[in-house]
Amino acid sequence: MESYQITKWCHHFLREHVRPGDLCIDATMGRGQDTQLLCELAGPKGRVLAFDIQEEALVSTQQRLLDAGVPKNYELYCRSHVHMSEYVQEESVSCIVFNLGYLPGGDHRMATKAKSSVEALEQGLRLLRKGGIISLCIYSGKDSGYEERDRVMEYLKTLDYRRYLVICSLYYNRPNDPPIPVLVVRL
Repeated sequence: MESYQITKWCHHFLREHVRPGDLCIDATMGRGQDTQLLCELAGPKGRVLAFDIQEEALVSTQQRLLDAGVPKNYELYCRSHVHMSEYVQEESVSCIVFNLGYLPGGDHRMATKAKSSVEALEQGLRLLRKGGIISLCIYSGKDSGYEERDRVMEYLKTLDYRRYLVICSLYYNRPNDPPIPVLVVRL
């Protein structure tokens, strides 16, 4: 891997998993970095749905995708990730990506919240096909995220080990609440 930043770490595993033609969801599109990668990996025959509650995220992502020249295989929604199950059938999604926290460069008061993130994860698990993967980048610290981090980690611990493999990594020697990368694989 070129970089040990959390998004690069998660992208490494997404590249190993997502195939052309796959249906993928970016549950928290932010500035569109994950959306762009999913569009590229799913290819012209794939489909990518991306969600964010901030119009700024949608505009930023749209411009990023146009600039990158990715296939027009995406749909962007200015809606919460708790609505993603309205757009796809259960057991049809190959990959779902979450970046929990706030929009990079945005208002820190506008951040994902514990209740809606756990609800979206519950939906996501129902949407995943067998062999599907959820990637979580959990940011906490300073002005947001402790409650969300703790509730999400508690929820993940309750998942049936016969149905899901949960891999949680830590930046163990980094100070100041480093992000937590997590992968959930449906068995």
